[in-house]
Amino acid sequence: MNDKRFRKNDSGFVCAHCGRTVEPLGYSSRNHCPHCLWSLHLDENPGDRAAECGGQMRPIRVEIDPRKGYVIVHECQKCGAIRRCKAAHEAKNQPDDIDLLIRLTAGELR
Repeated sequence: MNDKRFRKNDSGFVCAHCGRTVEPLGYSSRNHCPHCLWSLHLDENPGDRAAECGGQMRPIRVEIDPRKGYVIVHECQKCGAIRRCKAAHEAKNQPDDIDLLIRLTAGELR
């Protein structure tokens, strides 16, 4: 059985939180809005779209990982699940808002 934990699912979407159009990342699965950093609880494993919840996921903090860089921690507003996602602040197409990432890292947004 070949069951990869990561599946590339790089399609654009309209953010359920701020309503802005989000374009595909181009090299990985984009699962959060680069403008407000909110996400939807769609995945059990990155890109699989296997979660049944579908709740909005609020960015609650950003952690610095020595290998991955900025990692956004989201909390589902419907079921309380916590998920971590690598930020795409260096993306060529719609990079994540670096000012928001820094403010979350500093704990300024709660």
